[in-house]
Amino acid sequence: MLAVPAVAAVALILLPLTYLILRAAGGGTDALRVLERPGTVDLVVRTGVLVVAVTGAAIAVGLPLAWLVARTDLPARRLIAIAAPLPLVIPSYVAALALLGALGPRGLLQQVLEGPLGVERLPEIYGFPGAWLALTLSTYPYVFLLAVAALRGLDPALEEAARTLGHSGWAVFRRVTLPALRPSLGAASLLVALYTLSDFGAVSLMQYDALTRSIYLQYRSLFDRTPAAVLALVLVVLTIVLLVLEERSRRGVRLHRSSRGANRPARRIPLGRWRWPAFAFSAGVLSVFLVAPIGVLVYWSVRAVELGYGVTVAWQAALSSLWVCALAAAVAMVAVLPVAFLSHRYPSGWTRTVERLAFTGNALPGIVIALSLVFFAANYAEPLYQTLALLVFAYVVRFFPQALAGVGSALHSVSPHVEEAARSLGRGPMTVLATVTVPLIRRGMLAGAALVFLSAMKELPATLLLRPIGFDTLATEVWKYTSLASYSRAAPPALLLILVSAPVVYLLAARSADIGAPE
Repeated sequence: MLAVPAVAAVALILLPLTYLILRAAGGGTDALRVLERPGTVDLVVRTGVLVVAVTGAAIAVGLPLAWLVARTDLPARRLIAIAAPLPLVIPSYVAALALLGALGPRGLLQQVLEGPLGVERLPEIYGFPGAWLALTLSTYPYVFLLAVAALRGLDPALEEAARTLGHSGWAVFRRVTLPALRPSLGAASLLVALYTLSDFGAVSLMQYDALTRSIYLQYRSLFDRTPAAVLALVLVVLTIVLLVLEERSRRGVRLHRSSRGANRPARRIPLGRWRWPAFAFSAGVLSVFLVAPIGVLVYWSVRAVELGYGVTVAWQAALSSLWVCALAAAVAMVAVLPVAFLSHRYPSGWTRTVERLAFTGNALPGIVIALSLVFFAANYAEPLYQTLALLVFAYVVRFFPQALAGVGSALHSVSPHVEEAARSLGRGPMTVLATVTVPLIRRGMLAGAALVFLSAMKELPATLLLRPIGFDTLATEVWKYTSLASYSRAAPPALLLILVSAPVVYLLAARSADIGAPE
């Protein structure tokens, strides 16, 4: 029963990949020459280095922050829990612009230091350092959200049993908690790596030669799109490598909740003398990755008033963004359920393959997905061309893995014996799904929906190419002025994007992690 909708969903997700294969195959020997170029290997290496660096940094920031929020008596814990995911709403190109404005050679920091210290120019942040910092800003919340959801869903009896055996707090974390988090950390790392692979905005503005930037330049500079298609297929190969590594990282992990009755909050760990250093770490993360970018945007908005541009509130674009992104999140969650259940409840070679294939769309740049859908719509489904349905479909293709990661990591912690027991009492599969499984995985579902929603809010290339005529979103409003280097006019819609998304972050992410639970 699950096989048909799961295979159908993944088949639709694979449409952009089909386009790339057809385009590359049509190029014949020219496609092979692209792979033989010396610069291609260099692009792959530079992209790989960036992926590893960003993934490592995201885990180093997101995991400690999640543990402090979920398990300790950290001061201002609820406030930090709500604020920590907010960088997800900052598009990578806005994050890069904010970093350039704050830390660039003639940025705000340089202006502050120029008077008292006589600093005339700060070191360049273009290239790898800027791209690494901007992408870490945009991706560490993936680790935070999924790690918090996993920590909230972990049966505290496991850790309590380890403590009764005399293990220290660090030993319990290393031997019990961290292994239990491996599926969620693997899923989060995969999302971070795929985001980095497919990002165009940050690497472009920071002038870092990655595969996505090269693909974009190939599309713009050449009439023949075969070289760009070949480089995009290289991204797919790298995605497959990441999927294999993530699959191996979670082998052998089987730490399920025994029942809903075991669903009780874990004991809050007192930090003692580390309480305020931990708070300083958390506040420092939020200052660098949230307060500083927002501060730069506020500064540019004030500059817009000083320059006579005024501040125009793009309410219509905000409403359009909310509607289309909420629709994409809902469609993605419906489409992902049969794939997640098939791969986790009926594991086999072919079901795992179906699940892994669903991740290919997230490795492709938005421009590649958009152009492939334009090709298919114009040739085979003309009524869908330049419709809201095609734009929503592009979002689902692009961010399907994020919904799958949220649901999959939650299913991994639910014992299948619970569902088997419900079916043995005479309940049908759909009844068990609605009354037993979904309540147990609701945190993961809400986290996945939040990731899809927030990612769709800032998606730019696919929106520019596929939106209906006259349909503007906050992302297109920001880019309209950013592309003209009018940063003071781009700042107000960027701030509105953050403001509009903040309540959704709370409802879909913070509350899914039981932030409001009593101490």
